[in-house]
Amino acid sequence: MGLFDSKKSYQAGQVDMSRLPRHIAIIMDGNGRWAKQRGLPRTAGHKVGAEVFRKIARYCKQLGVEYLTVYAFSTENWKRPADEVETIMGLLKQYMLEAIETMEEEKIRLKFFGDLTPLSPELQALVEKTNAMSKQIDGVQANICLNYGGRDEILRAARAFARECAAGEKQPEELTEAAFGDYLFSAGVPDPELIIRPSGEVRLSNFLLWQCAYAEFYFCDTLWPDFSEATLDAAIIDYQKRDRRFGGVKK
Repeated sequence: MGLFDSKKSYQAGQVDMSRLPRHIAIIMDGNGRWAKQRGLPRTAGHKVGAEVFRKIARYCKQLGVEYLTVYAFSTENWKRPADEVETIMGLLKQYMLEAIETMEEEKIRLKFFGDLTPLSPELQALVEKTNAMSKQIDGVQANICLNYGGRDEILRAARAFARECAAGEKQPEELTEAAFGDYLFSAGVPDPELIIRPSGEVRLSNFLLWQCAYAEFYFCDTLWPDFSEATLDAAIIDYQKRDRRFGGVKK
């Protein structure tokens, strides 16, 4: 029996490989605090955090998780110091350049959720290139929430539907939950079953507000730069102990 045989656990009877969440979402939090604890500039934490994202994306592919969504930069993060924002954007550029070289071999697709118009023309061009390449790749999909806010996403979707109604293309009664989902950045992506927030904070911070309706939450004190494969295992193990009833009653 191989290491990833679904008939046995991944780690000595713990992770059930036959009941993995199809979609995991993570709020990558704690980079600044991690750096501060070590007397380093906040930008150093973001650099280490970017490497952790690469590691966790590869691990999700290894496990067989189909979708990984990460909160990389919120609509509120523009309020941070200019040098910190510049570092984050520089790391994003570096990651996309590396992804273009390796994503086909690693079989990791990239998709971006958020309003990308404030990004530099260079970054927007890289996003378009990775999007085009991703359509040709069959593998885990890593969704990167960039200049993203859950409320902003819902407002944009509502306005898009309202415009279609005003143009006579749709009628208000045609709007269902499923139809509304088609107007979101996440259109075509199943809702996350598990949302993880490291760093000790216990709030969503405007992340996937529509999609989280029946997600299971997992909070831990680990700062994102210290987040490891074992941390993800612990979150999945905890998730697999939950009784997911979706508003119903257990029979």
